[in-house]
Amino acid sequence: MKMTVDFEECLKDSPRFRAALEEVEGDVAELELKLDKLVKLCIAMIDTGKAFCVANKQFMNGIRDLAQYSSNDAVVETSLTKFSDSLQEMINFHTILFDQTQRSIKAQLQNFVKEDLRKFKDAKKQFEKVSEEKENALVKNAQVQRNKQHEVEEATNILTATRKCFRHIALDYVLQINVLQSKRRSEILKSMLSFMYAHLAFFHQGYDLFSELGPYMKDLGAQLDRLVVDAAKEKREMEQKHSTIQQKDFSSDDSKLEYNVDAANGIVMEGYLFKRASNAFKTWNRRWFSIQNNQLVYQKKFKDNPTVVVEDLRLCTVKHCEDIERRFCFEVVSPTKSCMLQADSEKLRQAWIKAVQTSIATAYREKGDESEKLDKKSSPSTGSLDSGNESKEKLLKGESALQRVQCIPGNASCCDCGLADPRWASINLGITLCIECSGIHRSLGVHFSKVRSLTLDTWEPELLKLMCELGNDVINRVYEANVEKMGIKKPQSGQRQEKEAYIRAKYVERKFVDKSSILSSPPDQEKKFVSKSSEEKRLSISKFGPGDQVRASAQSSVIAVNSDEARRESLFCPDELDSLFSYFDTSSKLRSIKSNDSGIQQSSDDGRESLPSTVSANSLYEPEGERQDSSVFIDSKHLNPGLQLYRASYEKNLPKMAEALAHGADVNWANSEENKATPLIQAVLGGSLVTCEFLLQNGANVNQRDVQGRGPLHHATVLGHTGQVCLFLKRGANQHATDEEGKDPLSIAVEAANADIVTLLRLARMNEEMRESEGLYGQPGDETYQDIFRDFSQMASNNPEKLNRFQQDSQKF
Repeated sequence: MKMTVDFEECLKDSPRFRAALEEVEGDVAELELKLDKLVKLCIAMIDTGKAFCVANKQFMNGIRDLAQYSSNDAVVETSLTKFSDSLQEMINFHTILFDQTQRSIKAQLQNFVKEDLRKFKDAKKQFEKVSEEKENALVKNAQVQRNKQHEVEEATNILTATRKCFRHIALDYVLQINVLQSKRRSEILKSMLSFMYAHLAFFHQGYDLFSELGPYMKDLGAQLDRLVVDAAKEKREMEQKHSTIQQKDFSSDDSKLEYNVDAANGIVMEGYLFKRASNAFKTWNRRWFSIQNNQLVYQKKFKDNPTVVVEDLRLCTVKHCEDIERRFCFEVVSPTKSCMLQADSEKLRQAWIKAVQTSIATAYREKGDESEKLDKKSSPSTGSLDSGNESKEKLLKGESALQRVQCIPGNASCCDCGLADPRWASINLGITLCIECSGIHRSLGVHFSKVRSLTLDTWEPELLKLMCELGNDVINRVYEANVEKMGIKKPQSGQRQEKEAYIRAKYVERKFVDKSSILSSPPDQEKKFVSKSSEEKRLSISKFGPGDQVRASAQSSVIAVNSDEARRESLFCPDELDSLFSYFDTSSKLRSIKSNDSGIQQSSDDGRESLPSTVSANSLYEPEGERQDSSVFIDSKHLNPGLQLYRASYEKNLPKMAEALAHGADVNWANSEENKATPLIQAVLGGSLVTCEFLLQNGANVNQRDVQGRGPLHHATVLGHTGQVCLFLKRGANQHATDEEGKDPLSIAVEAANADIVTLLRLARMNEEMRESEGLYGQPGDETYQDIFRDFSQMASNNPEKLNRFQQDSQKF
């Protein structure tokens, strides 16, 4: 160990010794200041850390409270509980760190300052005192005169004693200095090393804690990604609902006029009305009224029990009140009391009166049908159409759109780039796409590709069935027929520009289609294409003549739709409620009407619609390989694209139809040799709902008519294709168009006594009139209309045999 002050110099008490002492004393004083400052900073840090732990603990308790509040959400509760437990462990680790800091820094350095530096200061005081005594003894010894022997001896003895004492104390002081200089190094390093080890342990403990928590956090992150997607979907749905409601609110009070007799919750209609009190003051109070369970009730607050105004609607009547000062009043009268009510507008008053009247009729009907329902359970009618709830239940229990579409060959990967698990689809092409390719398809325009999400959008049953009839393998055999011959490779995921160029060349320019597969045929060959069944079809249409009108006249008292005066009021009259909702029940009246029908046979084709007997059913439902006559049909390779599309539409051959469109076939091509019939009309005659949907999705004109003035809706009505009628009405078919005989689809359906099609046409006409009179242009219309059409669509696509009741009942006759 190197000595700071030399002991030899100490004995000499030289100027060098004094200078060394002065330097050491200054250094020790500065060291004391630094250590005092460091100890104070350490104390402040520990106090702040403890305050941080307290605040962190409060924050952690807040997280636990939030977890308890979220007990109904298992994911949130579990996550917050785990996080709060981890934060509690971190608080414990912080507390341990601050305790070790206090022991290593504060305690050790404070002890060094108080003990070792105090000894140094004490030794310095003694050294300074004895130094002063030595100086005094030297001065006194020097001043003694020679002749005073006694004083000389005394001065000499004092000086000798003082020097001995100085040497002893000076050596002790130097020892103390050297020991202090050596010890301060070890004390400072020891305390700091202990402090750093405390930090090392703290971070190791935190690392181990969060390493265990890491996998859970990763899984939670994946769940969060899905939650973000779900939240985005819910946001879009809420924005759409907000926009719809906002349009209703800005247009008029029409959004408040809706009522639904068959509502799932039993509430037919609800809203605010003013009610006149029965007291002497006749005060008016605003209350929330509702029609539910064949009762009229109201309540002041949501938590209040409803007050019943009319216990049984069958025992009451409703009427306008114009003899009081207030406007928009009406009165509900029961055998025991009368209730005066006021609406906010004339439209609302009419809506409430209509709702009460309809509920009264419904109450009578439900009571009258109870016995029939019991009979139905024991002996179900083969001629009835089951409730739409069954098809809805089957739809809910079935596979999702994504699962069903991806089961088709080739659909498990993107049609254009091959990326696995595609979540988007082009509905007019019938293919599945990844999200990047779907964006490129959108940029092509809807006349080339109509993109829809398999997971975020809702799918109509006919669209879903169309997707399942085609698929990536089928379409790629058409649109990528020459890819290998041309030496072109499909783009890979991530190559945006290459993908865009490839997709545009594939679908817009159609560079990879095999042009040699279809050759333009001369006009004389086109004339040769006359299907055997075409003459039979025309015969079938002509056979709906006078003989069928006899049956229609027997029903004219029930289905009076030929009259020009038939308006919305007639559509709602009580005598015809069973017809409007014929697909819900099996009333004896409807069965008696249908039992009068004759001359129609039942047939089925594995999910396709049945045809009347006057159409050559054998030609329509032969096996695929035997469906055409070689003497009449020429080879498809010699047909032009329009003629191939025309022929394939009748044959229900969707791959051939897609091939014809890929070769540039006009989807609205008219066959001049067959009354200018279009592919869509051929699809109707072929009896396939999916074929019609495919043509409509690819731009077919639903209102294009043949020479006889009959469009697809006319032909579907004549043939009794209920599902196709429903589809065409949903796609905007004009049911007011008349043929060369002046007949519109509704009059044809009445003559054929087809109750289901009459119901659909009348509901569509009623809905159209409501929207026109109430200014709801572009709106889907009333909920009952939507529900009925939705149920017919479900049955036409998933349970077509239920639509055969018309033919089945006619056979009984």
